[in-house]
Amino acid sequence: MNDQLYASGPLPHLGLLRFAGADAVGFLQGQLSNDTRRLSSGSPLLAAYSSPQGRVLAVMHVLPHSSGIIAIMPRELVAPTLDRLRKFILRAKVQLTDLSDQFSVWGHHGVEGLAANDLPVPTTANSYTEQNGIGVARVGHGDGRFWVIGEAERLAGSRPIGGPTTLVERDWRLADIRDGLPQIYASTQELFVAQMLNLDLIDGISFTKGCFTGQEIIARTQHLGRIKRRMFRLRLPAGGWTIGQAVKLSDGRAGRLIELAPSQDTVEALAVLTLAGAPDLASAADGGGPGAAANSDSEPEASGDIVAASVLPLPYSLAQAK
Repeated sequence: MNDQLYASGPLPHLGLLRFAGADAVGFLQGQLSNDTRRLSSGSPLLAAYSSPQGRVLAVMHVLPHSSGIIAIMPRELVAPTLDRLRKFILRAKVQLTDLSDQFSVWGHHGVEGLAANDLPVPTTANSYTEQNGIGVARVGHGDGRFWVIGEAERLAGSRPIGGPTTLVERDWRLADIRDGLPQIYASTQELFVAQMLNLDLIDGISFTKGCFTGQEIIARTQHLGRIKRRMFRLRLPAGGWTIGQAVKLSDGRAGRLIELAPSQDTVEALAVLTLAGAPDLASAADGGGPGAAANSDSEPEASGDIVAASVLPLPYSLAQAK
């Protein structure tokens, strides 16, 4: 398989959740890990939605669309996330809508796909622009990839670029892996605190915004010191790997796979692995006492065969982690 990242087009494995109404920003400010007030300046956000125990339920790419704040996440998580968030609306003036069937999500590598479809290019890193209801946002900090969202009918005539549409999801997930961008699926919900997904290293957490769901655990984890697990990029031999699968490396580290994509005759992956010699701060972060063990950060049982994996570089350093 050609390892070039080139296929741009629709990403049907992703869905969209819209937050509309006068209180949408304030509502999300109390739910997500990042500072949603930044959306007002036209900046898309990466954020985690966590349980009160600080375990990540979803990782969202949040865009300031003209119809409301729109969050991109795996389609399989949209409905359960919507149902859970609705419980916290109370008297807030906010409406939650699953847009996964009404809107489409496209991914473009480079500006060629945008130009071919007469779409505007966001002018700066980590920026968002919109034209006739079609939103375009840079992924990350100017790495040359772009989200495109809009009504499905409007995007139906768009032109995929660079290769068969069957490769689009593969290429997009492989690019996420190489960019060190985590994702959570149904099989990995509530397994990790946000820092285990490196969200503190890629501008996915605000430690100054104030309270949000799970904030107490996330803040304690940050201030108590280095946590016991971090996300790494791996190369695995070809095989039947699955999201959430437990793995054990030859150096004794153990963990779980959270993202996978084939790459030539191997598989690239993101995995949350134990850190050699790191203190286990889970019990302290969870406050100790009843229930602390159930919420602990202990690694998966390190049983079975050792995986012939090699650790690949990320575009950011884990050395900056506290």
